Amino acid sequence: MNQRPASRAWTFAAVCVMVASLTLLIFSPARGPVIQLLPWYVAAYLLIGACIFGPSREGAYLRQAAAFLLPGALLVPLALLNAGVWAGGWLLGLPAWGLLLSRWTPANPLRALDVLKFFGLLVLGLLIFTFNAIYPVVSLGLFLLPVIPLVRLAYPGYRARPLQATIEVLLAVAAVVIAFALPTPEGSWASPWTYAGGAATAGLMIAYSARDRPRSRPARLNDGATV
Repeated sequence: MNQRPASRAWTFAAVCVMVASLTLLIFSPARGPVIQLLPWYVAAYLLIGACIFGPSREGAYLRQAAAFLLPGALLVPLALLNAGVWAGGWLLGLPAWGLLLSRWTPANPLRALDVLKFFGLLVLGLLIFTFNAIYPVVSLGLFLLPVIPLVRLAYPGYRARPLQATIEVLLAVAAVVIAFALPTPEGSWASPWTYAGGAATAGLMIAYSARDRPRSRPARLNDGATV
């Protein structure tokens, strides 16, 4: 049986890129007008897309690429109108959104239930990220980032992909370092690591829910009839 593209997606790497990018977009010391942040938003968007679709030999279909890029493009005008919170909030679910789309093929159509579930969890993730400044216990998810790839090294299948393992460990450590290296702006309700932790928890939750689950096959009798 051929392995599907979704199973080769570097979803955890995409989550780490999202956490680091979102933290930098919010707390960058060189923060200026929104138009100056736009190239960094585009770069984060494309990096997450590369983590999801890049490892697949088949690459992304045109409609997958369009569905992946369209929400980000539609949110750019809002960001330019000082509503960039929606663009940043979309980044929380972008790894999971790409993962859903990576399974969208003519033989495996995208199910409405999966899309509704994604948007429901995205709303929950936005609430976690928003109220994390008040209840920062959720920020502990940030410290899971370096732990997850190290634990996965116990599995032979993961060790057989040393490039992916190395990149994911480095990205996880980089996300934590960035979160603690950035200074807390004067008047801010919470520190960068608090927001980064909220992003990590929300991103991991949404991405975990979007992972591919094997579907049960119908049982077949000896005469070939399907039950």
